Amino acid sequence: MDYRDAGVDVEAGREFVNRIKDSVHSTFRPEVLGGLGGFGGCFQLPTGYKEPVLVSGTDGVGTKLKIAHILNRHDTVGIDLVAMCVNDVLTSGAEPLFFLDYVATGKLDKEQLTQVVEGIAAGCKLSGCALLGGETAEMPGFYQAGEYDLAGFCVAIVEKSQMLNGSQVQVGDVAVGLASTGVHSNGFSLVRKIISDRNLSWNDRPELLGGETLGELFLKPTRIYVQPVLAALKAGLEIHGMAHITGGGLPENLPRCLASGQAIKINPHSWEIPPLFNWLAETGGVSAEAMYNTFNMGIGFVLIVPPQAVDQTISHFQAQDISAAVIGEVVSGTGELIGLPT
Repeated sequence: MDYRDAGVDVEAGREFVNRIKDSVHSTFRPEVLGGLGGFGGCFQLPTGYKEPVLVSGTDGVGTKLKIAHILNRHDTVGIDLVAMCVNDVLTSGAEPLFFLDYVATGKLDKEQLTQVVEGIAAGCKLSGCALLGGETAEMPGFYQAGEYDLAGFCVAIVEKSQMLNGSQVQVGDVAVGLASTGVHSNGFSLVRKIISDRNLSWNDRPELLGGETLGELFLKPTRIYVQPVLAALKAGLEIHGMAHITGGGLPENLPRCLASGQAIKINPHSWEIPPLFNWLAETGGVSAEAMYNTFNMGIGFVLIVPPQAVDQTISHFQAQDISAAVIGEVVSGTGELIGLPT
C-alpha cells in the first residue's frame, strides 16, 4: 500500500505545478524574489514610501463554486477569488502587491484546476498584483468527486498619510456607486435555492434576461475595481472613503466607511437595477428588503467624494466603461443606511 492507494497522487501534483508555472510567472512584478516552488514566496517592498502600511485581506468564493462544478466551467471563479480580496483592501486606498491561493479537492483533476489557477492569474493581472504562491491539497474522502474549494489572501500597500480610514468622510459628501457585473460572489445560497425550488435548470434562458443561460449569467466574475480606482487616486481625484459591496449588500457594507456620528441617505431610484436582480425577486418571491440585504443590486463598489468632485469622478469611470451614478449622500446619524425599500 502507498499514498496513491489512499487517494493522493503526489506525481499528479508535481505535474499540476508544472502546468501552472507559466500562468503564475506571467503575474510577477519586479519586486518578486525567486520563483515558484519554494516553501515561501518572497517579495521586496516597493521603494518611494515614507511610512508604508501593509493592508491584508482574505476571502473565498462561496457556494458559487457549486455552479462551476455542475456546469464543469472553472475559468471564472479564480477571478472571483482574487476580486473578493483585492477589492476589500482597495477600500483603504491601498495597491495590491501579491496574492496567495489555497485550493482543496478530493482528487486532483489537472485540467480542472489548471483552469482555476489560470483564472486566479487573470485576476491578479487585472489588479496588478503578483500570484506569489499557493497550496493545493488533495483530500480524498473530504470532498465529493469533481469538487474543490478555494480561499485566497492578498497584501497591499499604502502611504500612511494617504490611507482611508473613515476620518476623511464629511457630512455632505456624496456616494458615487460603480456598477457591478451582476451578482458577483455573494447570495448564491439564495440563488441556488430559487433555482432548485422553481425546478429550473442552469441551462435555461429566461426571455427577460436577454438570451444568456442562467449558468452564464451567474458565473460572470466579480468586477475588479483596483486599476480604475488607483488611477483615479493617482490623477488627484479627491476620494474620502470607499466600500466594497459584498455579503450583506449596501446596508451592511456602505456604513463601514463612515466616521462616527454619520449615516448615508440612499436614493434607490438613482441607478438602474439590472434585470437579473428583478428576475430573482420575482421568480423567488423575495422581498425588496431581503434583496438589498443579500445582493449588491447592481452596485459593486461605492466611492465617497466631496460634492465638487462628483462630475469628475463619474467621468473618470465612465471613460473606463464602468457606469457610475450618484446614489446618496452622507448625513448626520448613527451609522445606518437610510432610504432603502422595506
